[in-house]
Amino acid sequence: MTYTENVRLALQSIKSNRLRTMLTALIIALGLMALVGILTTIDAIKKSMTDAFSSMGANSFNIRNRGTGIRIGGSGKRPKPFKSIRYEDAIKFKERLNTPATVSVSVFASGGSTVKYEQEKTNPNTNIQGIDENGLASQGLELALGRNFNSAEALSGNNVCIIGSEIATTLFKKESPLDKVITAGSTRLKVIGVLVSKGSSMGSNTDRAVYVPLFKAKLINSNNNPSYTVTVMVPNTDLMDNIIGEATAEFRNIRKVKIGETNNFEITKSDAVAQTLFENLIYIRVGGIAIGVITLIGASIGLMNIMLVSVTERTREIGIRKAIGANPAVIRKQFLIEAVVICLMGGALGILLGIGIGNLISFSMGGSFLIPWLFILGGFALCVIVGIVSGYYPAKKASKLDPVEALRYE
Repeated sequence: MTYTENVRLALQSIKSNRLRTMLTALIIALGLMALVGILTTIDAIKKSMTDAFSSMGANSFNIRNRGTGIRIGGSGKRPKPFKSIRYEDAIKFKERLNTPATVSVSVFASGGSTVKYEQEKTNPNTNIQGIDENGLASQGLELALGRNFNSAEALSGNNVCIIGSEIATTLFKKESPLDKVITAGSTRLKVIGVLVSKGSSMGSNTDRAVYVPLFKAKLINSNNNPSYTVTVMVPNTDLMDNIIGEATAEFRNIRKVKIGETNNFEITKSDAVAQTLFENLIYIRVGGIAIGVITLIGASIGLMNIMLVSVTERTREIGIRKAIGANPAVIRKQFLIEAVVICLMGGALGILLGIGIGNLISFSMGGSFLIPWLFILGGFALCVIVGIVSGYYPAKKASKLDPVEALRYE
């Protein structure tokens, strides 16, 4: 008997027991829906986060006086803070680093400031940040209007600024903000640029920020001992490790770190936060797989029960087949294929539902449509395995029936 005939007989048997078959296939579908849905969602989250971090400049690393401080679960330890990175140290490093990389220096000047223009003013939730001519590029920011700071302005502390889109909308309505004088905190600044709206991410909102030249930020900083952040943008990821090595050696010289002593600063890659989050997504992935596997185990037990009932109900049919020449291998193959077909029917439904739910969550996060081919192929392979495991014992029992006894069965 060919496989085509076995599949046809399996479909006939399924039609004659539709309710039982549908319930079993539904359990299998729910198991695979949970499995594929969660894994698709995780992939969508990773893709969304990767896109977000790549827009911030994936090929870069930061030199700070402390680490990122990202902790998810567990007791963990706070990153050790070292002495602040001074303005002079940061500028000296920028001048000395002799590599094919672009260096940017930035500093947080003040938070919770109010920005005013004539009668209009913002809420007291505006951050003022000092950047140099490379600051916008290092943070993945783009100008919608106006121009960037030049190197002379960054080092001379001119009273100019670049504002976020939310501040521009709040203060100027439909009027152009360029060349207007605003008051940020207690400092009067001329607007030379407006940023493209980017929204809030990772706890910061660039739409609600004012950027001033680096030296100006040094003059108006509310902190007596601010620590500057140095960002090094690498042209090629292949050069990343080499440039990190050179940057570490140069900054150790500037900070006068002796041979044998550990660094008194932290170097973190721009995707360090993303990698930390990706590592914690593994636990969610394991949980999703566990849910799917437990449901599939329940479905396989249900399928085995249905196949055993089917063997009992079709005992006379098995006897007739054996009487006309069907050997045990043919009978065993017929019942195994029937179990696999039921699994594949449920699996197809579960995979479609899982992809739909996963992409629905992806769209809600602003992501794109994702087709997880690996999970689709893996899901179908899992269905075949479950069908074989669940159908083997009933198929073996059917193949061992005595044809004489089977023909006498009522």
